[in-house]
Amino acid sequence: MDDLSGQVALITGGSSGLGKEISQYLARSGVGVGIVARTEDQVAETVAQVQADGGRAVGAIADVSRPDAVDDAVELVESELGPIDLLVNNAGTSGPVSPFWEADPADWWSAVEVNLRGTALCSAAVLRGMVARKRGRIINVASNAGVHRWPYLSAYATSKAAIIKLTENLSFETKKHGVRLFAIDPGMIRVGMTRALLEQEIPPDHPAALIANWFRQEMESGREVPLARGAGLVGFLASGRADALSGCYLTVYDDIEALVDDAPSIRRDELYMLRLRER
Repeated sequence: MDDLSGQVALITGGSSGLGKEISQYLARSGVGVGIVARTEDQVAETVAQVQADGGRAVGAIADVSRPDAVDDAVELVESELGPIDLLVNNAGTSGPVSPFWEADPADWWSAVEVNLRGTALCSAAVLRGMVARKRGRIINVASNAGVHRWPYLSAYATSKAAIIKLTENLSFETKKHGVRLFAIDPGMIRVGMTRALLEQEIPPDHPAALIANWFRQEMESGREVPLARGAGLVGFLASGRADALSGCYLTVYDDIEALVDDAPSIRRDELYMLRLRER
C-alpha cells in the first residue's frame, strides 16, 4: 500500500460497494477522503467507519448529475479537508436491461446522465482548482462494457465508452497543467449490478438472464476479483507512479508496472485507448 499522506480525494458513489472500498483504502493510505453519494445513512456510516479507523473523512449528499449539487459537494470537501488532489468518478448506474427499442427513453437517458454527465460535471468542478495549482489526478471508473459490446445494456455501455473517450481528451488538454487522468476497469466484482443480476430469480428468456449467465461464466473462468484489487489499482494510480500512462484505459488484469516501463511506446502508438484500428 502506497503512502499517500497529505492528499485529499473526492470519491463519488463512495459510500457503498467499490466506492466504499476505495474510500477506506485511500483513508488507510493517509488520504483525507470526501465521500459523495445520494444515500445519507450510507454516507454517514462510511464516514464514521473511516474516522473510527483513524482516518480523515467528510461526507456530502449529492446527485452527481446536478451541477449545483456537485459544486456544493466540492466546496464542502475542500472547506473541511483542503484542495482536492484526486477525484475518483465512481458513481454510476446500469440503466435499463432490455433491447434498446424496448427501453424507456427516460430511463435510458437517466443512466447516461448519471454515468457520463456526472463524470463530466465532477471533473469540471475539480479541474478548475487542479489547473490553477498545476497538479491533480482524476480516475474515471469505466468498464469492460466501454470497450466491448454488452448487448441489452446499451445505456451503460454507451456511457462507459464515452467516459473513456472523455478521459483521453481531458488528458491531452490538461497535460501542460500538470493534471493526469486515467480510465479504469476494476474487474469482475460481485457488487452493484453484477450482484443484483446474480441474486435475482430471472425468467430464462429475459435478456437479464443472458447477462447473468455471462457474468457467471466469466467468474467461473477466473475473472472474478476482490474489491480490494480494484481499490489497489486506484491507490497505485494515485501515487503518481503511473503518470506516464495518463489518458490510458487500464484494467486490474494488466501488469501496470510493466506498462509504465513501456510507456514511451504506448504513447507513441496510442495504445490502451479507443482508436481506429489501422488496416
